[in-house]
Amino acid sequence: MVAPNKSLGQHWLKDRAVLAHIADCAEVTTTDAVLEIGPGLGTLTSELLRRADKVTAVEFDQDLARKLPAQFPGKNLEVIQSDILAFDLSSQPLGYKVVANVPYYITSKIVQLLMTSDNKPSVAVLLIQKEVAERLAAKPGDMSILAISAQLFAEVSLGDVVPAVLFTPPPKVDSQVVILKTRKENLLGDVSEKLFFTLVKAGFSAKRKKLRSSIAGGLHISKESAEALLASAGISADVRAQDLSIQQWLDLARKYS
Repeated sequence: MVAPNKSLGQHWLKDRAVLAHIADCAEVTTTDAVLEIGPGLGTLTSELLRRADKVTAVEFDQDLARKLPAQFPGKNLEVIQSDILAFDLSSQPLGYKVVANVPYYITSKIVQLLMTSDNKPSVAVLLIQKEVAERLAAKPGDMSILAISAQLFAEVSLGDVVPAVLFTPPPKVDSQVVILKTRKENLLGDVSEKLFFTLVKAGFSAKRKKLRSSIAGGLHISKESAEALLASAGISADVRAQDLSIQQWLDLARKYS
């Protein structure tokens, strides 16, 4: 077995039941084109090739990318040696699915890449650090910029927890499957995406403070102006940024614009 490269965050997963669960969560069928990020030794690739019409595997590690095609002769597998963050998602067919066991250290960047692409996947199923999976699926009261960024564009739900002991080498924390189903409707509507996130980032600029203070500081306006803005959207000035729902942020953005 090829030794995992620690600098690339590689942890091999071979548990067949977990691999099947990941593919199940993506509802992969024989008509699907699947993009796999970081196929590694090809254990998840094998499961996907059993179900999908085609698998495109993007692997950063040159040695692994070179060896992978020979493992699956006669299969509809395309292996591309590339950094996924530099990969052109427009090359994928409409409605493609993403399935991946993602290195922890680039999880947020991968979610951002997928959710802001002009060619979003219909669904992305990622095996990531359990704590980050929970943050992505958070409800008002525990929201974060990461949760808002994902949930604005996708319906987020959680799959199984995968204990660290099932990986080689075991990471320091457990993992969990997260499912992001891209929304068919654009929740932003007439709201500018840039303005929306300017407001959200202002709200979270001092997340321990009440919203009137963080909004005032983040937008460089008076507390009185911030309170009036919040009141116009029917939001209490005494809540904190993590308490607001996506809809409340949208209401606030419409008033701010």
